[in-house]
Amino acid sequence: MSIKCRKCLLSEIGEEALLRSLEELKNAIPDAERCDEYIYSKRLEICKKCAMLNEGMCTVCGCYVEFRALKSDSYCPDIIKRW
Repeated sequence: MSIKCRKCLLSEIGEEALLRSLEELKNAIPDAERCDEYIYSKRLEICKKCAMLNEGMCTVCGCYVEFRALKSDSYCPDIIKRW
């Protein structure tokens, strides 16, 4: 059994490990809380065109857009709601 370090800064984790960790977190969101794949992909398309997106994060609220877009009860945090 390996113990995961929970005190690392994102810059210290390494890109591959970070991506794997984020994917695990996305997969841990229960199906009952997820929107369907079509809505998810549409939300991400909108986010990718937004000037407030920076390296996968929303600069309005600081979230990873892939998490916010996946949850069915989430919404765009900007003043002008895009989705």
